[in-house]
Amino acid sequence: MGDKPIWEQIGSSFVQHYYQLFDTDRTQLGAIYIDASCLTWEGQQFQGKAAIVEKLSSLPFQKIQHSITAEDHQPTPDSCILSMVVGQLKADDDQVLGFHQTFLLKSLQGAWVCTNEVFRLALHNL
Repeated sequence: MGDKPIWEQIGSSFVQHYYQLFDTDRTQLGAIYIDASCLTWEGQQFQGKAAIVEKLSSLPFQKIQHSITAEDHQPTPDSCILSMVVGQLKADDDQVLGFHQTFLLKSLQGAWVCTNEVFRLALHNL
């Protein structure tokens, strides 16, 4: 991992941590957000740590497993990291679905937090 740029190392570590928490205990995701964080989940807007965790905790499945296909990370001019993830998820006994998720990460007080996040299932609207 040492041969990758630092933003790729941080982005990859964040993605691994995020999906590990999401798949095991979504209520613990609050630690990665701040009160100014924004989430767009399938077109629905949520702002603030409490609203985001409430949304993610109330999703209508008991178990979920994510499989990451690809992830890309870029540094931004204002010292943030933009991360895009493509993968598949399986919730309960539903079929496997593709998804896309984008995160904007910012270093605050020595910790990386998610200030912005966008999630969409990879479904085609016909």
